[in-house]
Amino acid sequence: MSGDLKWNKIMGAGLATVFVILVVKEGSAFIYHNETPEKMGYFVDAPENAGGAAAEEAVLPPDWGTLLPTADLAAGEAAFARCKSCHTVNAGGANGIGPNLYGVVGGPVIHMAGFAYSDALQAHKVTNPTWTLDEMDLFLTAPARHIPGTKMSFAGIRDTATRVNLIAWLRSQGSTGMAIPAPDPARQPGAAAAAPVEGAAPVAGAEPAAADAAAAAAGAAPAPAAAAAN
Repeated sequence: MSGDLKWNKIMGAGLATVFVILVVKEGSAFIYHNETPEKMGYFVDAPENAGGAAAEEAVLPPDWGTLLPTADLAAGEAAFARCKSCHTVNAGGANGIGPNLYGVVGGPVIHMAGFAYSDALQAHKVTNPTWTLDEMDLFLTAPARHIPGTKMSFAGIRDTATRVNLIAWLRSQGSTGMAIPAPDPARQPGAAAAAPVEGAAPVAGAEPAAADAAAAAAGAAPAPAAAAAN
């Protein structure tokens, strides 16, 4: 008899466990009931341009004629501190891990005789033989990206003002004979916005106005404005 009661207790305990599990499951489903949304996902209000892609602001190269005369030479010298472990900049200074940089701005890309320049730089000089201001700026922004394969392991300087100050200071170290170019309006802020965008729709009224101007120059009567729509 005691054996039968033992098995009854075991079965009862099992049934009770199953019952508790079912109650907890159904109760949880009732309490945490989720309704299926009408539309899946979330709406993100992201404006798009006419081409359907995010607009990218054009990055203009530095306007050296405007920036060099007002550059902070002290800040440029401070920026050069990160270069001292590889380069000297004094006249007649020895080459280190990198070449001596005295007179480098405006000088040849292969600047110091006797220094073992990388094969990548040797190849680069064929198309870009001189350290122009633009060339120096591009290289200092990201050396390995501008000249893939360069030995220079420096990551680069992303801040334009820091690069301008550094280049201005390097110019003061033996390169002052290099003339500062005249200010270039095409490189000044707002120049990119004023340039026509390829593929953009013409401004309303622009074509008739141009046609009228051409007609006036030829001595003919201006065309009616409605003619452009026919």
